[in-house]
Order: sequence, then C-alpha cells, then structure tokens
Amino acid sequence: MNHLQETQIASSELCKGHFLHVLRDTVALPNGRLTTREYVVHPGAVMVVPLVEDADGQVRLVLERQFRYPLHRVMIEFPAGKIDPGEDPFQCAQRELREETGYQATSWARAGLLHPVISYSTEFIDIWFARGLIAGERRLDDDELLDVFTATPSELMAWCRDGTVTDAKTLIAALWLQNVLSGTWKLDWLDAP
Repeated sequence: MNHLQETQIASSELCKGHFLHVLRDTVALPNGRLTTREYVVHPGAVMVVPLVEDADGQVRLVLERQFRYPLHRVMIEFPAGKIDPGEDPFQCAQRELREETGYQATSWARAGLLHPVISYSTEFIDIWFARGLIAGERRLDDDELLDVFTATPSELMAWCRDGTVTDAKTLIAALWLQNVLSGTWKLDWLDAP
C-alpha cells in the first residue's frame, strides 16, 4: 500500500488551545506533487455503552442528553470523555461512567476502536460496554451539564433511524449493540478490578 502513502515535508502550528491542537503539514503525494493537509491533533477518548436490567429483566441503556455548543443543540449520546495524559483507556472508561452517570460497573468488555473524523483529526474513541451497574453519585465537572436517562435498545434504534440521534459515536455504538444483542458479535466480559 506504499503507492498511497503521503510523506510529511514540513509542519506548522495553526492553533494550540487547552484541548485541541491544529496543524498544517506540507506533504509529498505518491505522484510527487506537494499539497497541504490541515488537521486537529486530539488526545483520544472513550465511550461507554452501559447496560442495565430493569425489574422485568429487560435490557435498558444509560444515555445522556447534553448541549453541544458547536451544533447549538442538545444531543443524545452514550457517556464519553477524553483520555487524560498518561491515562489508560479502561481507567478512563471507568472514570467517565462514574463521573457522568454515577454508575460503577462490575463487568466490562472492550468492543473496539472508532476513528470518527479521519479526514481532519487524529481522534480515536475506545468503545467499552459495561454491565452490572451499581448506582452512585455523579461527579460532573463544573462546566458539565447533562441529563442521564435510560431507554430501551428499540427506542435507541428508532432515534437513530429517524435522525433524532446523529452523533457518530452513538450511531456506531448502536451498530455494536444491535450485533451484540443478536449474538452476532461476541464480547469478552471481564470483572472490574
């Protein structure tokens, strides 16, 4: 696949914020031409698909409603958050679930990795499933305002289908969830340490 490889010639910083870092690189294309690539350097994140059984033994999902400023609207999504420097993704998943929802899980499974915006960002999202949830107190950041609620898998799928849910990571989680619940995709569950 070397015939597709681009080679960095130079790099310049366009913006360095508290959270994101924007670069413009000059690259040589495989055909010898030069061009530029602008992209965002992102520290990576996790997303958790929390499963809870209701009194009837039916699976429900723990979801969040959160205002997302760039879109100026409230979005429905699974709990997620960025990985802190030096933080293990699994530890981040545990922390984010606890901080945002108050839940701790007794069992975890890593589903996979998601690259949500490959055309302009290095961002990756580590996807985790959690079950055996134990309710506790949320520990939101001072600037973090969100509602936590539960929904059935069929409600989530309907929201994905009708455009209520447009968040890429939640749409990918719905794909994973559908395949896990049908038994098509298997998860390796581990007890929480």
